[in-house]
Amino acid sequence: MNKLLAITVLVAFLALGAESFRVLREAEEKGTVATVIDTLKGYYDKSIDTASSYVDTIKSYKLEEKAKNLYEETVSAVTTYSGIFGDQVYHLFYSDSH
Repeated sequence: MNKLLAITVLVAFLALGAESFRVLREAEEKGTVATVIDTLKGYYDKSIDTASSYVDTIKSYKLEEKAKNLYEETVSAVTTYSGIFGDQVYHLFYSDSH
């Protein structure tokens, strides 16, 4: 009887060990959905990294500073020429005919 009990316990341990090994192995293997999700995450991460590198490259060109300077020069020129145009219109309508 003791031998039967010992064999039963041994078989039970072996069965549990084999089942836990199978569950662990199934967890290690990825399914199709997991593979697709991992691939999409990889593409997303790569696109974010690429966009970040493009932004850094654009910042290195100092385009923001150049655009600011261009805006200031344009505003200055437009202000000057609009003043000249305003003076011309004023003198057109209110010229001295002496």
